[in-house]
Amino acid sequence: MLIHTVFFWLRKDLTGAERVTFADELRRLTRITYLDQCHAGPPAALEKRPVVDNSYDFGLSVRFKTLADHDFYQSKCPDHARFVSTCKPLWERVVIYDIAPR
Repeated sequence: MLIHTVFFWLRKDLTGAERVTFADELRRLTRITYLDQCHAGPPAALEKRPVVDNSYDFGLSVRFKTLADHDFYQSKCPDHARFVSTCKPLWERVVIYDIAPR
């Protein structure tokens, strides 16, 4: 199993329509059928705490059953390729954390 978590900081000069495009394309990833689990959205509206970084605009968390599923997603999944080609111009920063639960 592999948990792939991605945080996106969007460009500050995006139009409302561009932000909607990003959110729609991100949501589209959550519907990929072979993913074990996939969740996406903005930071949770919780009480501010010094240990929580909620400076990002959107996050994505994907759980893959196997490393092979992850590798397929990264290199051959047409939905992922579409997301990157459509949305890469919209973000200014991306940070990824991959976790291998034991």
